[in-house]
Amino acid sequence: MTGRRARTGRGWDASPPRAGDADGPPRPRRGRRGSSGGAFSPHAGADAPGDADDWGAAGMPQAADAPRGTGASPRDEAELAREICLRQLAVRPRTRAELAAALAKRGISEEVSAGVLDRYDEVGIIDDAAFARAWVSSRHAGRGLARRALANELRRRGVDGEVASEALDELDEETEAETARALVDRKLRTARGEPDAVFRRLVGMLARKGYPPGVAIRAVKDALAAQSAEAAEFADGIDADALADAEGDLTPDTRPLD
Repeated sequence: MTGRRARTGRGWDASPPRAGDADGPPRPRRGRRGSSGGAFSPHAGADAPGDADDWGAAGMPQAADAPRGTGASPRDEAELAREICLRQLAVRPRTRAELAAALAKRGISEEVSAGVLDRYDEVGIIDDAAFARAWVSSRHAGRGLARRALANELRRRGVDGEVASEALDELDEETEAETARALVDRKLRTARGEPDAVFRRLVGMLARKGYPPGVAIRAVKDALAAQSAEAAEFADGIDADALADAEGDLTPDTRPLD
């Protein structure tokens, strides 16, 4: 029909308003967290137990930070020192000197370090005497080290000389000689070469493990004598006492290199 106006949505021919249009009351938005519908939000309200400063992005509680503007650390120095010590001790037993060096490396003050280590001494967490005894027993049985080498290792780990001597006294000369002979017997199974060359190599091996010249020479001589006729003949010509005296007269500065 001519002259009929299209419906524009305004005026007399406007459609009746629908629920939720601008002219009506606003409809609540569905699924909104933190709304009056009661859904919990970790960021809702500064006075709420779930204040945003105490919660992470995932809504989980976090440790409280140090007071702002004070420059204080969340953990004090003594607590950090204790944590460093326990981590070190979890790897293996340590001497007091080793732990003190670890604390100094991390910047712990001497006063705090001494206080923490003194307390560990009192309760038995640190025990240099027990450490020295266990070290001597383990290293002698596992590596075949003699008292001289063990004394050097304990000194490098800061064990007091008197404490180290008491631990080394538990390793007597007879045990040391038996271990030296066992080491030589084990090496002889795969040794190759002339008896004199084998003799020198085995004596050098025992010397590097800290055995005195007399102990090393006698152990190798006895082992060669029991190996074969040729080796026994060579061993019979060895004057163990004379060689030991000659080796003992050589100072570290004059001892020839292998």
